[in-house]
Amino acid sequence: MAGTENRLRVVVTVPLREDLCRLIEELEPRIELVRDHTLLPPMRGPADWSGDPDFTRTAEQQQAFEALVDSADALFGIPDVQASELARTVEANPGLRWVMTTAAGGGGTVKAAGLDREALDRVVFTTSAGVHGGPLAEFAVFGVIAGAKGLPRLLADQRTRTWPDRWEMRQVDEMTVLVVGLGGIGAECARRFDALGARVWGTTRSGEPVEHVERLVPLDQLVDAVAHVDAIVITLPGTAQTHHLIDAEVLAAVKPGAIIASVGRGTVIDEEALLAALDDERISFAALDVFEQEPLDQTSPLWAHPRVLVSPHTAALNSKEEERIARRFAENAARLLDGEPLRAVVDTVEFY
Repeated sequence: MAGTENRLRVVVTVPLREDLCRLIEELEPRIELVRDHTLLPPMRGPADWSGDPDFTRTAEQQQAFEALVDSADALFGIPDVQASELARTVEANPGLRWVMTTAAGGGGTVKAAGLDREALDRVVFTTSAGVHGGPLAEFAVFGVIAGAKGLPRLLADQRTRTWPDRWEMRQVDEMTVLVVGLGGIGAECARRFDALGARVWGTTRSGEPVEHVERLVPLDQLVDAVAHVDAIVITLPGTAQTHHLIDAEVLAAVKPGAIIASVGRGTVIDEEALLAALDDERISFAALDVFEQEPLDQTSPLWAHPRVLVSPHTAALNSKEEERIARRFAENAARLLDGEPLRAVVDTVEFY
């Protein structure tokens, strides 16, 4: 994309604090950042991009909002975080060039919009992928350490005030950790586990070396690899290709006592197969921030399983998330204006 324009008209379509709007303008002065906070729902907490569900616009406000959105060269956020609104504005605004989704998994919303190939080729879609790498990597480390140190047993003994005989805990620096997915999150996981002294393996499609990863494992060798590792960290996006990648065959092959930490998308793990592996203790502990169905169904056995830690898809949430996304947007705006490749572009075939 040739960057011949001197200005980029950007419309903010989701709630974003005014100080962060000004930050974007300071970081990239060539942006004309258009926002009307009265047309956007207030956030209820950090990075609440959908905002208060009780917020409504009058007919006049809705008309004004759509007129703003349809005047943009680029959008900060998908309007109202709704696939239908994205489809509407892509059709209504032939000048739209770029949309940044505030979610790392925003490709799913782009897919749900049902855009035709002409629209997908005309508009570049990017996500916040990689912005959440640090917090999610910390959760993965926490999950593996919790499994290694026997957190469920410690909590159970504490609840019953039991002082058992001393028992041996595992050490991370004696473990081999397989990171399934070496994107932004996976690379941050690798860096942290390497710093803790673990041997780090990672799956790869490209075969390109990744810092802090001792061994690259082609995905078609996953079943063989899991037999030799002590922990499996899953960071992959949810696509047709990754659906149930961690299935009964993979879980049957794991080294007995392996630990799982999942921070990518819940659809990567076959939860029925995981439960079977937990029940027969092939998997000794699972720290899960994501699930096949969210919220997790009240009837799911995962809630009450003694060796499962349930986190309600909250591990990425951080008070600095909004600022990191704002900075990413400003960086990508500069890239667009300078004719350079954008970061975290959505693959419009697999939509991740």
